[in-house]
Amino acid sequence: MLRLLRQKKAAGVIIHKIDRSARNLKDWADLGELIDKGIEVHFANESLDLHSRGGRLSADIQAVVASDFIRNLREETKKGIYGRLKQGFYPLRAPIGYLDNGAAKVKTIDPEKGPLVRQALEMYATGQWSIPTLVDELYRRGLRNHAGGKVTRTGLHTILRNPFYTGIIRIRAANQTFAGNHESLISKRTFDRIQDTLHGRVGTRTKVHDFPFRRFIKCGRCGYSLIGELQKGNVYYRCHTKTCPTTTVREDAIITLASEQLKKLEFTPREQRFLRERTIQLKASWIADREQHLQALKVKIQQVTERLNRLMDAYLDQALERDMFEERKATLLQDRRALEDTLAGYQSNRLSVPEELEKFLELAGSAYSLYQNANIEKRRRLLRTVTSNCTIQAKNLEFTYATPFREVAAREKSDDCAPSKEIHRTLEGLLTFLTANIEKVSLTLIDPTIPEN
Repeated sequence: MLRLLRQKKAAGVIIHKIDRSARNLKDWADLGELIDKGIEVHFANESLDLHSRGGRLSADIQAVVASDFIRNLREETKKGIYGRLKQGFYPLRAPIGYLDNGAAKVKTIDPEKGPLVRQALEMYATGQWSIPTLVDELYRRGLRNHAGGKVTRTGLHTILRNPFYTGIIRIRAANQTFAGNHESLISKRTFDRIQDTLHGRVGTRTKVHDFPFRRFIKCGRCGYSLIGELQKGNVYYRCHTKTCPTTTVREDAIITLASEQLKKLEFTPREQRFLRERTIQLKASWIADREQHLQALKVKIQQVTERLNRLMDAYLDQALERDMFEERKATLLQDRRALEDTLAGYQSNRLSVPEELEKFLELAGSAYSLYQNANIEKRRRLLRTVTSNCTIQAKNLEFTYATPFREVAAREKSDDCAPSKEIHRTLEGLLTFLTANIEKVSLTLIDPTIPEN
């Protein structure tokens, strides 16, 4: 409107009330310049002569009052919004996958879109889907945006980065984080895997040849992944860094190494009997142990909550700057959410240490046979589960197990690889370690129900 008035497209403007032209003093100052240049400005509800000194003074006073009223209204609105946020309510429109239920009410999972959004998040977390291919797949499955159209790449990217789906509210404009009361769609662990994929730590790449060990072997000198090449019917993996001495290894050698390393995880019949008996005993005592785990988790959650309270006190005492406060607050809220997810798993009996331990031992003991019979994709996912690193230095391949597979492979054996005479003590110590570290392995990575691309 101001631009058109400056261009003389109109002789003047009629405004309902003066506060409609004074939302802030800058707008009123711009309007005052136009009045000084002869533009006619009239107010329907006020009889003011803006070309006279008295009328202009009266208008200026009313504009200042109107601007202050708007400023006060803004502060009260912000106070109401932040009051809702501190109570765990999201005062804005629910993201895709959730439903609005009115003011000061918790967002609930959409029975139609919620499961589809959960599938989208879990599928992308596998690292097997790119955003363009996932957009088309979600449209095929029936996921639509708020307007009923296709979820765009930008829309999907927004979903993948939104911690709201883990139960945490983030206001990006203010760089602030709050604990939400709504039910989460995914766990904190899944959300972390999604962020790793988005930031390139778990890469997805369009590929012509589906080599079994792509992005699996790293150069020991420069740290970059070796690239697979097909030469004269054989597959070679080579470092393409110009400043790095050329290092090449044949795929046959890697297959042999991987088979040898997975073979070390197999249990002998005697070990299997011992582990089976001890697992049965653990299941029998799990009810009492579960209570201990529950109490320990509750104590940890309380400790994190107390740290949040101390952090708030430090911020109120001006011992911390706002940016530092928000950063630490977001970290503590995420830690508490992860602990709450684990606690919910124990309380609903979805997470049982003996059952998870049994699954892990079954996976470790059958890793070799699974590798021999699996297709390329599942072999790759199995190796990524069992290993933490595979590097090449000159012509030497170094294979590093992930925790707790490392402890299984390193269990005590005699020189001829037979079980040690102190097998009971060795396996008892192994079980103790595995029980304490069972959550460090993700068994879903080789789950055949995970969609593949």
